[in-house]
Amino acid sequence: MRKRTAAAFSGIPFRQMMFALFPVALILATVACTKKSQVQVSPADLALDLKTPFRFVVYGDTRFHDSNDTEAANPAVRRALVQAIAEANPAFICFTGDIVYNGYDADDWKVWDTETGIWREKKIPVYPALGNHDLHGSEQLALGNYFHRFPALKGSRYYSVRLANILLLVLDSSLEEAAGQQGEWLTEKLDHVPSGVDFVLIMDHHPPYTSSSDAKKFGGGHSARTTEQSLARMIEEREPAVHYRIVFFSGHVHNYERHEHGGITYFVSGGGGAHAYPIERAPDDPFQSKDINYHYLLVQVDHQRLTVTMNRLDLNRGKAEWSTPDSVSIGSKVEQAATAGR
Repeated sequence: MRKRTAAAFSGIPFRQMMFALFPVALILATVACTKKSQVQVSPADLALDLKTPFRFVVYGDTRFHDSNDTEAANPAVRRALVQAIAEANPAFICFTGDIVYNGYDADDWKVWDTETGIWREKKIPVYPALGNHDLHGSEQLALGNYFHRFPALKGSRYYSVRLANILLLVLDSSLEEAAGQQGEWLTEKLDHVPSGVDFVLIMDHHPPYTSSSDAKKFGGGHSARTTEQSLARMIEEREPAVHYRIVFFSGHVHNYERHEHGGITYFVSGGGGAHAYPIERAPDDPFQSKDINYHYLLVQVDHQRLTVTMNRLDLNRGKAEWSTPDSVSIGSKVEQAATAGR
């Protein structure tokens, strides 16, 4: 076969042969580059030096964008939440995604830069999950804007953070969470949680459980997707055998929800400024409300306990009015075992 190939080219001038082969080489190079661009870099393993007690904030779906365009979000609510979070002085902020309206738009990210400047002045770390709006448009441009704001991630679309007795696992819900490279990484992390970790917090953008739906009965909403439902089954199957409690945070739905399934508490926190809407609550939902709920979650961390409190914002003629319509305390498995033994 080799001799026949050599003979076939032996009568062709070198320049003509190179012109003939160039398109093939170009196609192969393009395919190789495309495959390379889809591969996640080695996920970052971050850490923040903390000691209990401390507290942090969870929220998302802010859609930072031109304040003159009120179709995308409520700018006054968004700014009031940013200020309130700064005044709470959290150890860090977990962002459930949809940070900006359009990830490719440099101007949207400049609004983020301006409106959240107080967080950087206070040196409050932010740990974000990618939302679908953060990936709008050219994914290359969108990710470039995103990683420019979060250089500590080193290009990681999913990653971990050790925070005293907490391990935070941040997932990218634009990829399969329970399968593929991300699923393998997550399995490895859940199989090797250090003994000093009492709580594993998993955060992504799309919720495994929600009482909203794509029917948008009250003007907005999203149904849970099969990929996140598979993720929920995976972690709920593990929950009875592990030494740590799992708590799940997500966004995407522009309201607040709390669900309990398989020993895991699931929070939906998407009330950061994108236009909120009521949702049709299931009769057995632990939190019941017919309202819209702009909010952030304040999480108090003690040695063996998490307390998650929903801080709800109403703007009445420009004046911020705050309430705490939901709060839940979650004990570690060590605390549960001690209580059961009494």
